[in-house]
Amino acid sequence: MNFREVLLDETRAFGELIRSADPLTPVPTCGEWTLKQLFRHVGRGHRWAAQIVSDRLGESLDPRAVRDGKPPEDSAAALRWLQDGAQLVVDAVEAVGPATRVWTFLGLRPAGWWVRRRVHETTVHRADAALALGADYTLPAELAADAISEWIELMAVQASRSALPLQRGQRLHLHATDPSLGAVGEWMITSDEEGLDWSHEHGKGDVAVRGPATDLLLALSRRRTAAELGVEVFGDTAVWDRWLTNTPF
Repeated sequence: MNFREVLLDETRAFGELIRSADPLTPVPTCGEWTLKQLFRHVGRGHRWAAQIVSDRLGESLDPRAVRDGKPPEDSAAALRWLQDGAQLVVDAVEAVGPATRVWTFLGLRPAGWWVRRRVHETTVHRADAALALGADYTLPAELAADAISEWIELMAVQASRSALPLQRGQRLHLHATDPSLGAVGEWMITSDEEGLDWSHEHGKGDVAVRGPATDLLLALSRRRTAAELGVEVFGDTAVWDRWLTNTPF
């Protein structure tokens, strides 16, 4: 998967989705945000990541210090600002080299990490906009599956800093029903004294969650409940509920 191309494509799709929408439309899945605030968050987030990479920062960047961090008032210019921000991420990684280590909220990582992170940040926020507008939302199965993997990776690191979303010895199994995915459409998440671990393993968990990859992503990221999506939950539902409660991001 070419994450650089996907970032540009997903950013374009996000912008087109809200191009003609009322900017004051509430976005229920993002607290008290409006579409205008969501748009600014995604666009400034791109430029924030690009500046971290281009300046080879080893520490966090104050979002208020992001260069050109506010979109223009003109809607056409704002869409160009959004898309240009995504291009800045791609260009910054290419300029410094994808292996150059820079700051991330998980510690120092290769600069290329930011491209994948911005892809999945954008896909989930496109879901926020689609849900706010009552629009259809789906992702290619492979992209949704990678977003799930990345989400689990983030949660595994975050779990070392906060309450474990799984009690020790518990296992959560996710199964995407998309026929094209094969083994990469399964995830076994385990918990032991060293924290969370996961693999693309088929097996029996204390709870299993089964559905299309896009729906699994929406459920994992708490954009919709499993019941609302028609995603199947088998086994100890309290394990699934604990996971959701303890995986905010």
